Amino acid sequence: MDNKIIIRTASAADAPALLKIYRPYVENTAITFEYDVPSTEEFASRIQHTLKKYPYLVAEEKGTLLGYAYAGPFHERPAYDWAVETSIYVDQSLKHRGIGRMLHDALETALREQGILNMNACIAYPPKKDEHLDKNSVEFHTHMGYRLVGEFHKCGYKFNHWYNMVWMEKLIGEHLTVQEPPKFPLL
Repeated sequence: MDNKIIIRTASAADAPALLKIYRPYVENTAITFEYDVPSTEEFASRIQHTLKKYPYLVAEEKGTLLGYAYAGPFHERPAYDWAVETSIYVDQSLKHRGIGRMLHDALETALREQGILNMNACIAYPPKKDEHLDKNSVEFHTHMGYRLVGEFHKCGYKFNHWYNMVWMEKLIGEHLTVQEPPKFPLL
């Protein structure tokens, strides 16, 4: 891990650089089931929308963005307020530098401070490895302390292949009978 990497809150101004990281995931992988690369304006809007309620973090080194992580609602109904769905994307040329772990750890800390109790990850999962998808994301989340809680079969279609989807969860707080609500919005 490089001590020069900083984790900070994203802004809409980061959209072009983050879109550059995300584009190859859309165009070349089944990691995201999104078919079309969003516009810079759409991506900036997504960042702003997320920041109204949840953390959206970037890893930066010497002014260059290396990756990003964010949380969103697990479901919209208020009973789910303590649970989030998380996403992490790292520049594909920078894998295995610990950037994903740094982003995950910072995201977990921010969510814990907010009063979130459950981190959930919805992960595309190949029935068999192919050129568009491997099992690295499940392995990463397992290493981060998540456990597999469910698998849906052949529910995502991309690149003329059917992919499974798994849910993984990590409990990060104490579940009480009388639970304080999470702190929304963030700063």
